[in-house]
Amino acid sequence: MTGLPIPRWLRAGKPGWTTSADVIVVGSGIAGLTCALRLRGQVDKVLLVTKTVLSAGSTEWAQGGIAAALDPEDSPEDHLHDTLVAGAGLCDEEAVRVLVTEGPQRVRELVDLGARFDRAPGGDILLTREGGHHRDRIAHAGGDATGAEISRALIEALDRVAQDPGIEVIEHALVVDLLQDESDRVCGVTLHVIGEGAQDGVGAAYGRAVVLATGGLGQIYASTTNPPVATGDGMAAALRAGARLTDLEFVQFHPTVMYLGDGAHGQQPLISEAVRGEGAVLVDDAGVRFMQGVHPMADLAPRDVVARAIVARMRDTGARHVWLDARHLGQEFLARRFPSIVARSRELGFDPATQLIPVAPAQHYASGGVWTDLNGRSTLDGLYACGETACTGVHGANRLASNSLLEGLVFADRIAEDIARRLAAGELPPSAPARRRGSEAVGLLDERLRGEVQRAMTDGSGPVRSAESTAHTQQVLGALLAHDELPAVTTGAWETSNLAHLGLALTAAAHAREETRGGHERADFPTQDDPHWLGHLSHVRAGGDLHLTYRPGKGFPR
Repeated sequence: MTGLPIPRWLRAGKPGWTTSADVIVVGSGIAGLTCALRLRGQVDKVLLVTKTVLSAGSTEWAQGGIAAALDPEDSPEDHLHDTLVAGAGLCDEEAVRVLVTEGPQRVRELVDLGARFDRAPGGDILLTREGGHHRDRIAHAGGDATGAEISRALIEALDRVAQDPGIEVIEHALVVDLLQDESDRVCGVTLHVIGEGAQDGVGAAYGRAVVLATGGLGQIYASTTNPPVATGDGMAAALRAGARLTDLEFVQFHPTVMYLGDGAHGQQPLISEAVRGEGAVLVDDAGVRFMQGVHPMADLAPRDVVARAIVARMRDTGARHVWLDARHLGQEFLARRFPSIVARSRELGFDPATQLIPVAPAQHYASGGVWTDLNGRSTLDGLYACGETACTGVHGANRLASNSLLEGLVFADRIAEDIARRLAAGELPPSAPARRRGSEAVGLLDERLRGEVQRAMTDGSGPVRSAESTAHTQQVLGALLAHDELPAVTTGAWETSNLAHLGLALTAAAHAREETRGGHERADFPTQDDPHWLGHLSHVRAGGDLHLTYRPGKGFPR
């Protein structure tokens, strides 16, 4: 499948300054920080680039926790089983096995680094349960502030080495595009330091390897749990450079996001799955518990099952949302276990201890991304990806709750080891970027069109899709990108372009996949179709167009 034009470059000025390092790590969530810290002791210089400040990524917002088989009654095999079930047949079992076997040790190392998880009376890490897990294996901190605590520990560790000349941090820097040498090996990035220099000004950072850990693409939708910085910058830059992206259509919509009205947009308040793990239940306007009978785990079913059940109940009743009932858990317990959620809910006029909380699905996580092998290598030599930016095969069609932080830890560690090994072996020698060829397309979308991109994606490629809706979204995005006007070069224009490029790719895959699987429902193909669609869709940009290919089979396309 071809015919989706994507430019090679975003329009920008010529690099006005340069810097260099052995390795460039882009992103400061759990994946980026872990990778940078691991690399620091093994290479001479690491450059860590982050879009705002070190703590502003998605990790900071993670409420539920981090999943690992830490309980003696649990096992990696049990964790493996739950992950494979949640992934709806499309997880790569080898990648999941890496995750669940190496994960417990990575979590213990995080504790050694200074992360303070909540403890049981005997002193062991307190473990709880979330949707899709058959064991208590979720470690959390501060009740519902796990991401913030992990981010704090990693940043403090980074601060302890901040005076080390072997690591440099550039904050408020947006990566615009990837640089490649004559052999197409990735050898650096162009980036803009926001608020400094010319509006279209960029610099060039050169490195022997580049690690993309830029998070997800949540801002591609009108409502998301992702922070404002989640505009898919790393995924889009990799797409334009010719890296393979896989499973983009599998977007997870968290079932319990607080509903603030039809006019609400941008980042919305998440009500963690851990609240249902502690006994909260979903009810409709009539007070009926509707998850019983839908799935054996009822309210603790995997997220895709719960989200689709909510959408179905809303469709059947004409309601704009359903309700989460946590009142029976009691004020004291809720305040102790979920202090952040309770405080935020009360700010917005709801008290979980005495009131039902209105909830509806909203975009939460991108299960697909830049294809990688088990060491985080992409299809472009010198380019690595980890965290939500990557598609390791771990999540399949639907991420199991609290596996994301663990994936960031495990594969960031593997990337650091692989890069250090390759640098020592002389496999990634320094190289210079190739001259841009005059025939290479350059594009940019006006930042004022972001709302149109988000509306088209929400209406056509959201949790409920069809051939008609996805075709319309492709038409809208294609028309926006075909504009021949020259908008102002701004940070917002670069971000809006990234969202549109990824939106076009995601929607092409959503249109092609004629079944319901994982995080979405195809209204015109309401069942899972293993005979025809047990396989993976991948995108590669070549010859100026996006090429969409399908590889059948349960295994991940290695």
